[in-house]
Amino acid sequence: MTRSIRSRSRALRMTAALLTVSVAVIPFMAAPAHAQFGGIVYDPTNYAQNLLTATRALQQINNQITSLQNEATMLINQARNLTSLPFSSLQQLQQSVQRTQQLLGEAQRIAYNVQNIDQAFRTTYGNASMSALDQQLVAEARERWQNTVGGLQDAMRVQAGVVGNIDTNRTQMSALVGQSQGATGALQATQAGNQLLALQAQQLADLTAVVAANGRAQSLSEAERAAAAEQGREQRRRFLTPGSGYQPGNARMFPNGN
Repeated sequence: MTRSIRSRSRALRMTAALLTVSVAVIPFMAAPAHAQFGGIVYDPTNYAQNLLTATRALQQINNQITSLQNEATMLINQARNLTSLPFSSLQQLQQSVQRTQQLLGEAQRIAYNVQNIDQAFRTTYGNASMSALDQQLVAEARERWQNTVGGLQDAMRVQAGVVGNIDTNRTQMSALVGQSQGATGALQATQAGNQLLALQAQQLADLTAVVAANGRAQSLSEAERAAAAEQGREQRRRFLTPGSGYQPGNARMFPNGN
């Protein structure tokens, strides 16, 4: 029992001593440390502030690097968007249009010209002249027939030319679609789209040429039919018109006789 009391007393004295030492040490730890190591002064507070400043500076540098990378990417994209399409179908499309125009310009006898058409309808396809000879009427009818045949031939030649352009148009369309799908920027895609629109315009021009040629051939055929009906009425009128009839006169059987 006495030994236990002594042990408790000793423990109390040690605890009091430790508390005294702790109270004495606390002000020392709260104050900035100024331990010297070979002449170097270490200040934890200053070190923490310097570390925070360095961290912030590093973060700013990282932000600047990211900004420069974004600007470089933007410039690369702009360069791609401004890159021109390394393919052009303009020459082939112009050649197709020129072939069709050449076929239209080779129209036989009556050209695609308003004055020429007006002149033909005033003469060849006008009213049959009541004073014209039968040979003239036949010649005019033959001329109208030749005009009709020439118009039909012209229409078929234009149709053949347009059919010949189909293969060229197919090749150009395939190339343009490939260029559009493989475009690296907005400019290339736009240029490919514009050339596709030009191809469609050329196909519409071919279609217009076919319609014009077919319409011309049909118009010539209808005009020939109308002129033939008018000429038929004139020839029937001449056939039904009575002649001067028989006129009596003197006749000599033997001119040298008595």
